[in-house]
Amino acid sequence: MKKAVSIFSSLALMTGVLAGCGPGKEATQTKNNEGEKKAATAENGMPPKPEKLVVWEDVKRGVALEPAIKAFEQKYGIKVEYKEVEMATKQRDQLRLDGPAGTGPDVITVPHDQVGQLVTEGLIREINVDQSVLDTFTESSLKAETYNGKLYGLPKAVETPVFIYNKKLMDKAPATMDELYQFSKDFTKGDKYGFLALWDNFYFAHGIIAGMGGYVFKDNNGTLDRNDIGLNNEGAVKGTEYIQKWYKELFPKGIIGENGGSTMDGLFNEGKVASVMNGPWAFQGMRDAGIDIGVAPMPTLPNGEHVKTFMGVKGWHVSAFSKNPEWATKLIEFLTNEENAKKRFELTREIPPVKSLINDPLIANDEGAKAVAIQSQYAVPMPNIPEMAEVWGPMATALQLVANQKTEPKKALDEAVKTIKTNIETNHPSK
Repeated sequence: MKKAVSIFSSLALMTGVLAGCGPGKEATQTKNNEGEKKAATAENGMPPKPEKLVVWEDVKRGVALEPAIKAFEQKYGIKVEYKEVEMATKQRDQLRLDGPAGTGPDVITVPHDQVGQLVTEGLIREINVDQSVLDTFTESSLKAETYNGKLYGLPKAVETPVFIYNKKLMDKAPATMDELYQFSKDFTKGDKYGFLALWDNFYFAHGIIAGMGGYVFKDNNGTLDRNDIGLNNEGAVKGTEYIQKWYKELFPKGIIGENGGSTMDGLFNEGKVASVMNGPWAFQGMRDAGIDIGVAPMPTLPNGEHVKTFMGVKGWHVSAFSKNPEWATKLIEFLTNEENAKKRFELTREIPPVKSLINDPLIANDEGAKAVAIQSQYAVPMPNIPEMAEVWGPMATALQLVANQKTEPKKALDEAVKTIKTNIETNHPSK
């Protein structure tokens, strides 16, 4: 930036000196000066550098952004300001107001399942990056940032459910669900349970249903087909039958419904449960309760397939209102590179979907982070199209009926899919 300012000052001085020259010579000199200024501020085909870029970061995450910003400013001479804004809802809502008003950011961070809605509303723009940048990330994390076959962001962190166990009650994580089932049959007595999971909640149940062959919306090369729903196909029915088996034979009734999560957490933290399916957000509470936890990827299913858990991706996105989209894209490339992704993990424990870091000692020696990184390779990004909003309610109803053994899986799923399709047609009419 100092170099740009120096050149600009020199140009101003030269303009004064040349004021007495003939008009033709002055016009030629001015044109040359403008070309020199443009050449000085552009870089590798990039447009002229802006004085400043603005980033919205999630609350309590700025500490991880600061070293990356400092390095970016030193490398490119562009000042970067950041503001902490709650990620889940407030960034999206505030961009709707600040973007059109010209007071919004160049870069925002949001959960990937909001991407479709943000694109539909014209709030974020497609980005173009080199293949070498794309090769940095896991395939599933990039898929999460893709909508209708176009890339709208770069991933900064992933989370997905994993297998968590009490080392005092279980020596090591089982390799298969069949082994876990046998362990649970032997261990479950009275108020002691071998394994618990919130499979009446579709977020968690999806791993079993998808691992058996079900799917939410058919993925056609990066475009999700809202008209092709696979939640009542043969695989989905088999997965739901498997879920019902656990509820019928081994799970307590108390983990069904709204209070299921707190009940399961309480039992585990009291040392009454040997293992659970839960996410990295639960680690600290378990440790605070004095539980020596072990963490591993989910055991494989009876069909030999991996549990295809839902994956959530937090990403960086370029505002559609940014006046410097190329440099905003350059910034998010920089924020997500290997060095800065590693630093973010050190400071926030957010797990980066950067392939080269999965075996880095920093993550490989962190049992929880390694398990999430490995499980993420088998995970499925939550659908990021607006129609996904119509899936949660009907599937929750179906799964609770199945968990309570009040309805056969096939009937419950057929009814759920019928409701989902009706709601999609009503609330998301085809254009």
